[in-house]
Amino acid sequence: MKKLLQSNYTAWALRIIIGLCVLFGFFFISIYIGIWGHVPTRNELCEISQSEASEVYDMNGKLIGKFYLFDRQSIDYNEIPQNLIHALVATEDFRFYNHHGVDYPSLCRVLVKSILMQNDASGGGSTITQQLAKNLYHRKDYGKLGIVVNKFREMIIAGRLEDVYSKKQILTLYLNTVPFSGNTYGIESASNKFFNKHAKDLSLDEAALIVGMLKANYYYNPKVHPQRSITRRNVVLHQMLKYNFIDKATAIANQKKPLKLNYHGYDFDEGIAPYFRERVRRQLIAWSKDHKKEDGSPYNLYKDGLKIYTTLDANMQSIAENAMTEHMKTLQADFEKSYGKRAPWLTNKKLLEDVITSSDAYQTFQKEGLSKKAIMDSLNTPHEVELFNWDKNQLAKASTIDSLKHYLKFLNAGMIAVDPSDGAIRSYIGGINYKYFKYDHVSQSKRQVGSTFKPFVYTTAVERGIGPCKYYSPQAVTYDDFNGWTPQNASVTEQEDDPFVNYSMKYALSHSVNTVAVKVLEDAGIGNTIKLVHQLGITSNLPHVPSLALGTADLSVKEMAGAYASYVNHSTPVTPYFITKIEDDKGNTLEDFVKNNDNKEEKTKPVYSERTREILIKMMEGTVNSGTAARIRYKYGLNNDIAGKTGTTQNNRDGWFVGITPKLVTVTWVGSDDQRIRFRTTHMGQGANSALPIFALTYKKMNEEKTFDNYTKAHFSFHNEDAIALNDCPDKERDDFFERLFNPKKRETNESKAGNEKKKKGFFGRLFGGAK
Repeated sequence: MKKLLQSNYTAWALRIIIGLCVLFGFFFISIYIGIWGHVPTRNELCEISQSEASEVYDMNGKLIGKFYLFDRQSIDYNEIPQNLIHALVATEDFRFYNHHGVDYPSLCRVLVKSILMQNDASGGGSTITQQLAKNLYHRKDYGKLGIVVNKFREMIIAGRLEDVYSKKQILTLYLNTVPFSGNTYGIESASNKFFNKHAKDLSLDEAALIVGMLKANYYYNPKVHPQRSITRRNVVLHQMLKYNFIDKATAIANQKKPLKLNYHGYDFDEGIAPYFRERVRRQLIAWSKDHKKEDGSPYNLYKDGLKIYTTLDANMQSIAENAMTEHMKTLQADFEKSYGKRAPWLTNKKLLEDVITSSDAYQTFQKEGLSKKAIMDSLNTPHEVELFNWDKNQLAKASTIDSLKHYLKFLNAGMIAVDPSDGAIRSYIGGINYKYFKYDHVSQSKRQVGSTFKPFVYTTAVERGIGPCKYYSPQAVTYDDFNGWTPQNASVTEQEDDPFVNYSMKYALSHSVNTVAVKVLEDAGIGNTIKLVHQLGITSNLPHVPSLALGTADLSVKEMAGAYASYVNHSTPVTPYFITKIEDDKGNTLEDFVKNNDNKEEKTKPVYSERTREILIKMMEGTVNSGTAARIRYKYGLNNDIAGKTGTTQNNRDGWFVGITPKLVTVTWVGSDDQRIRFRTTHMGQGANSALPIFALTYKKMNEEKTFDNYTKAHFSFHNEDAIALNDCPDKERDDFFERLFNPKKRETNESKAGNEKKKKGFFGRLFGGAK
């Protein structure tokens, strides 16, 4: 009987085991044939295509930004350091070279320890090939059977990967797809992010640290948890010693090394040149719509791994950004101090109401049908928010209205530096901080340009035969045809009390004398001036009024740079550009913008003569040497060849400076985003104080670096002898003795007659007729 029972138990046990095996077999087959979800075939695995980040490079090939859904950059096997491969194999899969995708001894160990012994520290048992399968084909939620289904699915895919690819290829695929924190994928992206270097340049300890992060990429993130990452790095080094990839002395030496990160995240809002990168992004989005891949689909900036080469000089950009930050931090403090408790962002109720009601938050609530009271109650509700400040961002409990008031007080800035020979943009600052101020003051904003418009007026005059030594009275004239408008100078010193003193045109430009500028415009002809300015590439509307001479037109920083480039580009303007070439992920050139531009039949022609150009450069050198921009010399100590022009607009709303050197043209602007907020005093708001320092501080730093000698040591050249001779005259002259003796009221009479003449024939009759 006992034998019979034992026989029955054995038979039933065998039946159960066989049944379980059959059931397991059917379960495995169901996964294999795709009932639980598609399992890629060998042919599909042969054509693995992963989305890759598009990369943006500066003019010297330095990576300055990326566009991606997943931050991934693929590299070849020969670009992967052997130390990193050894660290990976030693830590993750020491039998990698001996199995065919699945390490069965390791798998059994995990099953015994995890399931039978309930040991969570036993590891996952996944080989590098299985982990690659997981990286390529992400796990799905299958409920309670999820872990089993996904494991079997990965084992099947791993076997097929081993059939299709060599071990080197599998390692390459794995290291190009492995995830790190911050939406970063692959060792090349991780290496750039944490050490600002290519993966091939990683040292042993750096390679070990990156491999160590694979166990838990956030937990061992060296930027967030440095001590944990060091501990984990040392474990990796120990594993390398254990499996004879390194000797004991090397292991100990590298375990003692301190953590030295050179973190360089490629966040859209942060990093170098964010406004510039945004302009690149916008152009690439438009470009992608019109350019197709071999399969007929358009290129995708975020997935196709394009390489975008730009004109930017990352080193110069960094210097310019630091100069802007240094100056704007100080200027902002002075600006707020000048207003004190009477600041418009605190006391001007109409201004505040306009800002609040035009805000995105208010508009959104309004579209939802909320009453004004309900909207204001919501906007007044405090919440935790990070507020931008120059010293240090602060985390505060503030309402939306508090935030609007806070940001209303900030001055903003725009700056562009271009190579005048072709318009290549070398540095580009669209604002003080892209994360908090998205509006681009180089390309999107148009503001009154003030006295920086005057050189165009004087250029027209010189081109029409008026010499820089023609003398004008600085006395104001009232233009009755324009509602009795009377131009005023910025200071009394620019409008002599002595009616017998006249200014040379060159002195009037260098000292930005408004009254003379309008008279020069009258002689040059407003129609002629507008025509010349449009030929210089400025397409914005120019008002046909005498105040145009004082820069009442709204223009962009970018337009001004292209037009001013003509003064050091043989009288020819340029169109600023920022992309030189686009390549696909394999390095094939998709478009070469420089070559395309060179091949264009239509070339921009000189707008004015070389003689005029050289005369104007000499006149604008006077602005820097002894005129409104003289602080470049006496305060900042710059001895470079520099010409330029300052600009200050009505009611001190905007400050401008244009710096011209033989091989670089720089335009800077400073002001408030809201034009109702202005500088309280001309002393603070004038271009020489508000905008010029950004240029000066940038150039001062460039002078210290030999890499910029091409720019800083260049000199203006003059080929027309009279360009210098025509500027050789006294700044001022007085009427002779007999004129003063016998006609003491000459000036008053002359100005009165001029006013009567305007009343009779009208200002337009003389203004549009040009020079006489």
